[in-house]
Amino acid sequence: MDKFGMHNQTEHTYARYSGTGNSDISKHQWITHQHRDTLAHYVADDSMAMLVSIAEGESVERTKFNMLQRMQQPCGPPPTKTTNE
Repeated sequence: MDKFGMHNQTEHTYARYSGTGNSDISKHQWITHQHRDTLAHYVADDSMAMLVSIAEGESVERTKFNMLQRMQQPCGPPPTKTTNE
């Protein structure tokens, strides 16, 4: 495969899956995608949600609700950009 074909496949992957990242996203955006993907997996998989709920000492529904709340800003607010003047 030539380098242009590989480039097109890579661009297609970036466009299709938002969490794959590219060179234009910041570290905060990338880690936010990773945390959201992880939390979404835990909420969707009942056995993982049960494991987390046992560890936290909460009900499974409360644990899933807490995880959904954390998905809004899993790593806190984005950092403010500072300019050196």
